[in-house]
Amino acid sequence: MEKLVEKGLTKAIGLSNFNKRQTDDILSIATVKPAALQVECHPYLAQNELISYCHAHGLVVTGYSPLGSPDRSWRKPEDPVLLEEPGVIAMAKKYNKSEAQILLRWQVQRRVVTIPKSVTPVRILQNLQVFDFCLSEEEMQLIGALNRNWRYIIPLITVNGKSVPRDAGHPLYPFNDPY
Repeated sequence: MEKLVEKGLTKAIGLSNFNKRQTDDILSIATVKPAALQVECHPYLAQNELISYCHAHGLVVTGYSPLGSPDRSWRKPEDPVLLEEPGVIAMAKKYNKSEAQILLRWQVQRRVVTIPKSVTPVRILQNLQVFDFCLSEEEMQLIGALNRNWRYIIPLITVNGKSVPRDAGHPLYPFNDPY
């Protein structure tokens, strides 16, 4: 990818699903510093330490699945649902915004770029309408307190009747490290 930058074929390069250790490894050898790290990031997987690390090293954090991917095909009935959190619902009513807008605004105030998925024109427009209000520090903390290190986007397989991460045994599997 560095050669693509050198040839002028791209302006910047980035990383995806790297942990701190893996990012450190890249930063120690990179001739072209990555501009961004893309990771799953939402209130149930706040990634606070990784975000602080990235900001300290000049990397932009891009959070995918910022709404918890409620339409994912492998969703289980017992999985937590971000858009149904009582505190988020109360804030949405207070600000006359959708629950999704509250969650996206939380990320904006944390300096996390988000990439919410939608094919619905109204929702796409709503996803952009998060810059006309601010959450209070107390509200930011309330949403932050939802963190439970819960990953929605992780390939699972069934082993002996139990769902387990498909790639957890790989030596470069990024999610075994704390961040």
